[in-house]
Amino acid sequence: MKIENYSFGKITIDGQEFTYDIEIHAWDGKILKWWRKESHIFDKEDIERAVKEEPEIIVFGTGQSGMAELSQRAKEFLREKNIEVVEKPTEKAIEIFNNYSTKNKKVAGLFHLTC
Repeated sequence: MKIENYSFGKITIDGQEFTYDIEIHAWDGKILKWWRKESHIFDKEDIERAVKEEPEIIVFGTGQSGMAELSQRAKEFLREKNIEVVEKPTEKAIEIFNNYSTKNKKVAGLFHLTC
């Protein structure tokens, strides 16, 4: 599974284009629509579905200009679950996700595609 392209508001994964924020699991190929209660804050409730899958790493794409961020509550939740966190602007986060996914790591990506 590889993220092939990203531009503002659009991401292409294995030839399929998405125009909404996504949750992606590298180990099983799931691509899910990712909705958040508050657009630019990633809170605990917004990441619970991904955490239930027990990834080793979650890569967060914080938007094209990096405006979005994890709440302190979400960071503590991830720390309690011993999940490694990467939080970068979406373009850089995708590079990191693609790199981890080739290393046989159980990595999830949560990508905000705008802002």
